[in-house]
Amino acid sequence: MNQNEPNRFRVALQKSGRLTQYSLDLFSRAGLKFTQSKDQLFCYGQNMPIDILLVRDDDIPGLVGDGVCDLGIAGLNVIEEKRLSGDSNGEIQPFERVLPLDFGHCRLSIAGPQEISYAGPDDLAGRRIATSYPGLLGEFLRSNGINAEIVHFSGAVEIAPRLGCADYICDLVSTGSTLAANHLSEYVSILTSQAWMIRSAKLQDQDKIALLERLLLRIEGVLQVRESKYIMLHAPRDAIAEIRELLPGSEAPTVLPLEGHPDRVAVHAVCHENVFWETLEDLKGAGASSVLVLPVEKMLA
Repeated sequence: MNQNEPNRFRVALQKSGRLTQYSLDLFSRAGLKFTQSKDQLFCYGQNMPIDILLVRDDDIPGLVGDGVCDLGIAGLNVIEEKRLSGDSNGEIQPFERVLPLDFGHCRLSIAGPQEISYAGPDDLAGRRIATSYPGLLGEFLRSNGINAEIVHFSGAVEIAPRLGCADYICDLVSTGSTLAANHLSEYVSILTSQAWMIRSAKLQDQDKIALLERLLLRIEGVLQVRESKYIMLHAPRDAIAEIRELLPGSEAPTVLPLEGHPDRVAVHAVCHENVFWETLEDLKGAGASSVLVLPVEKMLA
């Protein structure tokens, strides 16, 4: 099969960064197998006509919007910044958000030197704020009626105050350790971000659309089982209502009769939330016995 075939489905992923390994693992868990090119910028799908392009995260919305790639994974911060830059130019962004992926969690926040006393957004008026996200910062300032100077800064934004380039910064924060290392304090979060899957609005090929639907079904299954557990237990028949309430995130459990024990049943359930030791202790207190908790590897809704 030729990787240049026009009908092959293409996905844009971040080539290096906090989303890369999570994204590749997601497709691997969805059953896709790839051969990586020598330059490690292209992954050729072996068992499905799906190829992965590893690119800069800022380029992903554009590649998807232009139809070069059919699907992409990027942080909401990147997606929204691209949308806002398009809106400012009067452009309609030809990509659509499809699915939140529950990884790459962070926030876009305004921070400043620890010695500054910050009372609220009004303190930003007349100040210089360095950021790599002028669109998102500008929207925040406008919505709060604040007139401040946006200093477009690429790279290590956190050093801007020390260089005298800005009074505050607006940058991504996850643990806050980078801010602390640079003697900065986080003041206000303007966007909560995570990885999102986006698709091209130009996608019209019916074969590709069918492949997308198949892929999304698998990925939703992967996401669904991430914290899911399969629980099996024995219980008194008259304790079913109480036990059902104790099963975290479970739909209607399967209840089976136990041979030779008319007053007891076997209960099987998929729980879509974490199962803690306290949960097992509560189940035992309700009369459950022989409680077994197993990981769920695959699931289709």
